[in-house]
Amino acid sequence: MFVSVPATSANLGPGFDTLGLAINLRNEIIIKPARFFSVSTQGEGADNPHIRKNILFMNIFNKQYQAIKGRKDNFRFEFTNRIPISRGLGSSSAVITAALTAAYVAAGERYNKRKLLNLALEYESHPDNITPAIMGGFNVACVEDKKVYSKKRKVPDYLRAVLVVPNRTISTAKSRTILPDLYRTDEIVYSLSRSSFLTSLFMTESWDLLKIASKDKLHQTRRMKQMPELFEVQKLALAQGALMSTLSGSGSTFFTLAYADDAPKIHQALAQKFPSFRVFTKTLDNYGVTSKS
Repeated sequence: MFVSVPATSANLGPGFDTLGLAINLRNEIIIKPARFFSVSTQGEGADNPHIRKNILFMNIFNKQYQAIKGRKDNFRFEFTNRIPISRGLGSSSAVITAALTAAYVAAGERYNKRKLLNLALEYESHPDNITPAIMGGFNVACVEDKKVYSKKRKVPDYLRAVLVVPNRTISTAKSRTILPDLYRTDEIVYSLSRSSFLTSLFMTESWDLLKIASKDKLHQTRRMKQMPELFEVQKLALAQGALMSTLSGSGSTFFTLAYADDAPKIHQALAQKFPSFRVFTKTLDNYGVTSKS
């Protein structure tokens, strides 16, 4: 049995807690029936004892598996982690999504992605990462009465994500504490208008105006001040021809969208300018979580 889940980039500038995009950088889990419970982990976080044991995954898996089957069974879990941890690429949402999916697969039950999405909301109250992790593609989502409502648009294969992953984290919890309790009306209108505009551009594949639509006055600049180098990352990416360049989630990763022909030049410029940071160029993902029994 096999489960694969993509990385995600949330917010995309002005779409705070609302917009998200799936990236073809995947965590994979092999699940095998066994006499005794066991876990092996390779890749990202393999040297961290807490992550190596995949405690969050196991807690969610056990709870959901028992809800489906009415009992506990033993399995061997083999994790291959490729999504950088605590870097704003949806690693927690990937764990939640994978655990819920794995519970259905291990139980031999079919699952519905819309149901998975609402189950995931129990563990992640914001839908911007869990929605693309499950659905794939570009997603706009909201929550009403503890239920996620979302719309997806597939992303064409001539686009690339160039990811700059710094060598240190920005805590999501801490980054929320630096945001003000009150915003000015002009700040709200600025970001609301651009979030709406950005959504319309993705839905109509009108990429050349994304540089304007991806600007924000609610959270992005305030969070980037925790790691000033990110302003230079954004400036350089846009100067090299990026369609848009935004903080990924709460950071510290910076997400840049580009045409496939422009991505190598952007990648090279960023890698040369920031040698202590990791730079990835990836295709975008339209499938979300996948599995095999």
